Amino acid sequence: MPEPDIMDTPPPDSRDYPPPHGEPEYLAASGAGAPDEFVGTLVAEEPQPVDTLAVDAALWAVVLAGGIGSRFWPLSAPGRPKQLLALVGDRPLIADTVARLAPLIPAERVLVLTSRDIADALHAAIPEVPAANMLVEPRPLGTAAALAWGAQEVAKRAGPRTVFVALHADLAVAYPDEFRRVIRRAAAIAASAEELVALAARPTRPDTGFGYMQPGMPLERDLSLAQGGAVHVERFIEKPGAILAETMIERGALWNTGVFVWQAGAVLDALQAHTPELEHGLPALAAGRLDRFAGLIQSVSIERGLLERSDRVVALPTDFGWDDVGTWACLRRVRDLDDTGNGVSGDAHLVEASSNIVHAESGTVVVYGCTSMLVVTLPGLTFVTPLERAKELKPLLDQLPERVKQQVAGG
Repeated sequence: MPEPDIMDTPPPDSRDYPPPHGEPEYLAASGAGAPDEFVGTLVAEEPQPVDTLAVDAALWAVVLAGGIGSRFWPLSAPGRPKQLLALVGDRPLIADTVARLAPLIPAERVLVLTSRDIADALHAAIPEVPAANMLVEPRPLGTAAALAWGAQEVAKRAGPRTVFVALHADLAVAYPDEFRRVIRRAAAIAASAEELVALAARPTRPDTGFGYMQPGMPLERDLSLAQGGAVHVERFIEKPGAILAETMIERGALWNTGVFVWQAGAVLDALQAHTPELEHGLPALAAGRLDRFAGLIQSVSIERGLLERSDRVVALPTDFGWDDVGTWACLRRVRDLDDTGNGVSGDAHLVEASSNIVHAESGTVVVYGCTSMLVVTLPGLTFVTPLERAKELKPLLDQLPERVKQQVAGG
């Protein structure tokens, strides 16, 4: 399928966007000269709080927590999915996600969508979330269908005009207070109109694993994008190729963080209008017939199924230090690093070594004279690879003996 042509889009007003060339301020804050794959979105210091807009209705949250996360092999396995791993801090990712929402959104207003095989383990990690709020998929639904179910539950429990936050369980946030402040601001936008608000981050590299939003007109005439104002999205492109991603960045595009804020009824209406993969199943979902809904729909992501197709998407730029915990390499952006750029968990000693990631759950690790390596130790298994090769582990897993994969899964 050919990449969309965006060159016919008029260039943005240079007063409202960061310069397309040179080193923008948000990139400089991440560390000049760092390799592209290790540059995050962390700003130089936590933004100062500003007045937030009032939101009348109580906010809810829908957390997507399905899947295993094979890119974190050998830690992630069917019995120990990525959401249960303490990859960024001392708590599992799912526990960090729920705690980060409070007190703005207490646990009783958090719904967690997950798969049957990991539901009990996830709930054990977040016992504060009521069991009735654990929504267990009858089969993997895809994020568009999963969010439709979450929206239907919010509408049923609190009304269709209730605003909720949709997010994944595996994002990293440097500044939780700013994260909650931005959610309140996005909720005020979503509460006043049926806009689909996507929280956005400034790109720091042409990463092909993210969604890109081409900004259009400001939502508020007196508040530009450069001033932190929300903008209508002219075009949403999920995971573009490297050349297109670079071109979009030059033309002021923003990253999609995967955090959305919208009214329950508004997103259900939008899915009905724009997502044919779900249209035959949505009446069954509204009638409470989940198994029939699952049997009538096709799996599609919320990005491709709705956001690429809707003209009601609004991007709200953020500065809460977002990153996607998607690969081993990303941990150099989200973990605390030592003076030479190493991110270490467990008993490890690094000498004349820099820019490494070490995750030691078994034994003591000594790294000497190495740069940009990944070392993972588990009982009975040690995994070593350059961080560059750790971005995509499927070729490795395809060639490993089954006994090795089973050993990890059982460990």
